[in-house]
Amino acid sequence: MTTKPAAAAARATVYGYPRQGPNRELKKAVEGYWKGRVTAAELRSTAAGLRSSTWEQLAHAGIQEVPTGDFSYYDHVLDTTVMLGAIPERHRDAVQANALDGYFAMARGTQDVAPLEMTKWFDTNYHYLVPELGPDTAFTADSAKQVAELKEAHALGLAARPVLVGPVTYLLLAKPAPGVSADFAPLTLLDRLLPVYAEVLADLREAGAEWVQLDEPALVQDRTPAELNAAARAYRDLGGIPASDRPKLLVASYFDRLGEALPVLAKAPVEGLALDFTERGAAHLDDLASVGGLPGKRLVAGLVNGRNIWVNDLEKSLSTLGTLLGLADRVDVAASCSLLHVPLDTAVERDIEPQILRWLAFAKQKTTEIVTLAKGLAQGTDAITAELAANRADLASRARSPITHDPAVRARAAAITAYDSRRSHPYRARAAAQRAHLKLPLLPTTTIGSFPQTGELRTARADLRAGRIDTAGYEERIRAEISEVITFQEKAGLDVLVHGEAERNDMVQYFAEQLTGYLATRHGWVQSYGTRYVRPPILAGDISRPEPMTVRWTTYAQSLTQKPVKGMLTGPVTMLAWSFVRDDQPLEDTVGQVALALRDEVNGLEAAGTSVIQVDEPALRETLPLRAADRPAYLAWATEAFRLTTGGVRPDTQIHTHMCYAEFGDIVQAIDDLDADVISLEAARSHMRVARELASHGYPREAGPGVYDIHSPRVPSAVEAAALLRKGLEAIPAERLWVNPDCGLKTRGWPETRASLENLVAAARMVRSELPAS
Repeated sequence: MTTKPAAAAARATVYGYPRQGPNRELKKAVEGYWKGRVTAAELRSTAAGLRSSTWEQLAHAGIQEVPTGDFSYYDHVLDTTVMLGAIPERHRDAVQANALDGYFAMARGTQDVAPLEMTKWFDTNYHYLVPELGPDTAFTADSAKQVAELKEAHALGLAARPVLVGPVTYLLLAKPAPGVSADFAPLTLLDRLLPVYAEVLADLREAGAEWVQLDEPALVQDRTPAELNAAARAYRDLGGIPASDRPKLLVASYFDRLGEALPVLAKAPVEGLALDFTERGAAHLDDLASVGGLPGKRLVAGLVNGRNIWVNDLEKSLSTLGTLLGLADRVDVAASCSLLHVPLDTAVERDIEPQILRWLAFAKQKTTEIVTLAKGLAQGTDAITAELAANRADLASRARSPITHDPAVRARAAAITAYDSRRSHPYRARAAAQRAHLKLPLLPTTTIGSFPQTGELRTARADLRAGRIDTAGYEERIRAEISEVITFQEKAGLDVLVHGEAERNDMVQYFAEQLTGYLATRHGWVQSYGTRYVRPPILAGDISRPEPMTVRWTTYAQSLTQKPVKGMLTGPVTMLAWSFVRDDQPLEDTVGQVALALRDEVNGLEAAGTSVIQVDEPALRETLPLRAADRPAYLAWATEAFRLTTGGVRPDTQIHTHMCYAEFGDIVQAIDDLDADVISLEAARSHMRVARELASHGYPREAGPGVYDIHSPRVPSAVEAAALLRKGLEAIPAERLWVNPDCGLKTRGWPETRASLENLVAAARMVRSELPAS
């Protein structure tokens, strides 16, 4: 294919970039500040250095307009809350006393003050801090961060575009503040909020901003006429500000197609739109044509997938760009969303075969793809002949690789029947068999699975990789840690124990490293929340389980106690959601392969004597498609995959699952369809809302809404945990209610873990004594 140069030079840009630095310098600096080892000045200096190095790297790669304002010490939505002066009342004194410490208090809480609620950023694994608003919320502009970072980029001689969360998305992401009626709609505050945004825009214009990007990803979801009218009003008002008083406005959407919101924004008096043109947003091509294009506007085309790590099909993207040239006055090239969601650089990965590594594009490689596409659009394909040839070779290499096609795996998947995904007995019969077998008290106590990953454990793992200790020495350390975890749980009085997962580096990566078809990275860190980074494995080919993965350590833990020890597995949907998944076959085909591999492990645990098996699916809700029309098909294959994983066990084997930090109300039926015997869910920050949602649905099985928020360092008292437990009892009867933390304890320290779990057990005993059955 040969294309002619575009009439106007296309520019290359990105919406955002990973924040952590090549060696996670930001994580180390922030955590050092929390521990008192790093001063505020040192933290700010580290952050400034990371920002400038990122912008210079982008500019050197050929990115002609760098983003500013996307950097954050913890979370960009929390930064927006600060920018708008929407500080919750309980945090105002701390923020006024010390802005930085108050900022972190909102994110993490203190011993005396609870943090903001945390939940998933749309259908990604990034967590944001939920704004708390009410009828009395007074917004005030504080553009200091945004202006300062823009000036930093200008000082380097770079063209820069500030990036802000848009006003409509900010309000749609917010929730009623504590004490405010649940019926309160934050979007009713729009008219109060828009003048504050106008003030921030004026400040940025004065600081030299030519363009400002306002991110409105909430508009790719199904929206009511009232919400669409609010978006129209917002951009009529902001776009109506005289050009001398504001920058040009680029309204950005991503993660899906705008649908009915596209005509709203196309008609708005803003100067540009940024749209996702990857597979999720492919319909934007037809949609743009149907609204008559974007005459007089700038279009930023998100053609490089910002959420996955496979190389771009450059010729396909150039074809799309050629079509777009007739639909807007100016077409620029970008990734589909911020590159926050991918690792930094493939060049540092030494353990992946070089040919396979060429199939992958992390943030740095994606900027090169963006620049190549912009060059091809501006100068014609003759200017990028070598790049196109190399890209074709890489795509062909992947397509014909034996990694991607295993006949035995495909034959087994093709033989699946409906019988394979059904338990042999209905829940009531299973519950009776499990009570007789396990003999647990009312309000049984347990944890979600992981215990603190201490520095000693991380050192032992690093020593094993470096050859400083042998496998026998490493395994001795793991046995000692498991023994300590079991001893503590027995002493604390927990009823169903766990082995603590000392041997696991990550709940997905640990399994991925033992399954065929997966690739593991050494440096592929991606931010999950705050200073929590994960290394998502890469699901590159057909999946199978060569040998048992967890049976050995679970069996060892069970040998140390008479109490039941849960086997702990990560479920098939989460294995997909928290990996970079292959894009060359339907997701339902991939998840079926993973489910069969995990089914072998579940059956192996049961055969080894494990009576309680937890298959975690925290990603079930986060992977829910953003559009309602796409959800039934997804939920059908997602719940089928869980049942395929767990459907082969005896009725007296109790199957648990776990989910955390998401909105569960709209998937309660799917939770029911999993047919798990027990589900544990996040509930502490949301004050047991999920328990009420389960009750409203008539959920018939056992549930453990969390009474201890593990994402905060504070230790809840027994009285506090008991109060939450009593709230749970208002919705779920005692014979079906479990007592547990919100999530795993991997990121917590031992002192707070011991105290919190002892208080949790004390709370269960306290409430148990109040029950008539006692």
